Amino acid sequence: MAPAHAVTPHVVLLPSPGAGHVAPAAQLAARLATHHGCTATIVTYTNLSTARNSSALASLPTGVTATALPEVSLDDLPADARIETRIFAVVRRTLPHLRELLLSFLGSSSPAGVTTLLTDMLCPAALAVAAELGIPRYVFFTSNLLCLTTLLYTPELATTTACECRDLPEPVVLPGCVPLHGADLIDPVQIRANPVYQLMVELGLDYLLADGFLINTFDAMEHDTLVAFKELSDKGVYPPAYAVGPLVRSPTSEAANDVCIRWLDEQPDGSVLYVCLGSGGTLSVAQTAELAAGLEASGQRFLWVVRFPSDKDVSASYFGTNDRGDNDDPMSYLPEGFVERTKGAGLAVPLWAPQVEVLNHRAVGGFLSHCGWNSTLEAASAGVPTLAWPLFAEQKMNAVMLSSERVGLAALRVRPDDDRGVVTREEVASAVRELMAGKKGAAAWKKARELRAAAAVASAPGGPQHQALAGMVGEWKGRG
Repeated sequence: MAPAHAVTPHVVLLPSPGAGHVAPAAQLAARLATHHGCTATIVTYTNLSTARNSSALASLPTGVTATALPEVSLDDLPADARIETRIFAVVRRTLPHLRELLLSFLGSSSPAGVTTLLTDMLCPAALAVAAELGIPRYVFFTSNLLCLTTLLYTPELATTTACECRDLPEPVVLPGCVPLHGADLIDPVQIRANPVYQLMVELGLDYLLADGFLINTFDAMEHDTLVAFKELSDKGVYPPAYAVGPLVRSPTSEAANDVCIRWLDEQPDGSVLYVCLGSGGTLSVAQTAELAAGLEASGQRFLWVVRFPSDKDVSASYFGTNDRGDNDDPMSYLPEGFVERTKGAGLAVPLWAPQVEVLNHRAVGGFLSHCGWNSTLEAASAGVPTLAWPLFAEQKMNAVMLSSERVGLAALRVRPDDDRGVVTREEVASAVRELMAGKKGAAAWKKARELRAAAAVASAPGGPQHQALAGMVGEWKGRG
């Protein structure tokens, strides 16, 4: 625990590998330091680190520092081990190093001990270390409360059913949540025989060691789920949850000279579909060709961030890798003549775009998205409706939520052809036209604008996000 004389709370954040986890942790740490009088240390993992992780930590404010746990061996894991299996192995194998680091803080006056440990949603195994050392411990859940609720339910699901999730006879209905078909539950629980299934059961049990959950969400996105979860936590079923979102970066003028922004400056208001399937999302070679043909056939303007295709894994880009050998140009996988034929109406760029600035540009009127939660919050904060194309992790359940009447941010969700498992060019073209020029798109646009206003209220000075964090910091100080 922090020494009694300590005045400045010191918060240790432990994000899991992946830009989608490190970036919101950096945003949270910045808010705690800038607005709530805390110091913060962001502890990352040397294993599985990428350049995108480092960029998220490139401009930390005063009072926030970063350090990394030593690399551990993963040589014993099978070559086809899932992303989650690799991450869980890293988390557990670095626990002795985390313990040493926390002890070094506890024995130091600068920073002043450890006021609390905030572990990532994929790192709850670290909660046991904090409990052993008497450190208050919380889970910073970088996805939504729907996802957390389903993960807490996973141990019960494992013991009360015997079939695969996709074969469940009825939808899973949890308090305050949209009904979910088994196939839409989080990816790692879909195959019982995979070693990651039991790891997900253990994850759900580890969460119960937390003193509470900080969720990157806000009331307008998950009102019913927040109310229902509070009722459960008040009864002692689960630790309490606090909505501290949306934790998204604000647009800056630094991207003004980026090729994407310059091109958008020349387009009419609300006319461009932004196409980006996240930092980890990966399409097959065939699917990349179908998407290109569909965008061309739609007749709509588009800005497409093109990544390397993979015929092996829809999450192949998660750690910044590709299976294409020496080919370092993802644009070479586009259909022949595509760039030339769509010149003027479309712009394809390799690997990266300044997404926050793109979504907030006046010319962008829609977002073809993988439904990753960071991208979803960025779209909601910018007031841009989406076309849902979920790929892995919790993205399918996010798509269900976003397409529901409760949220309505997604105009519709693309569906793959049953025979080939590929979203056809006809499906792409039809869905894009509906989002950009149809009735469903108009309804989603209206809902997106309402969510933008609600997100602004949630994150405004003195607003719900500020109040939730202030309350948490006050509680931590009281324990110090």
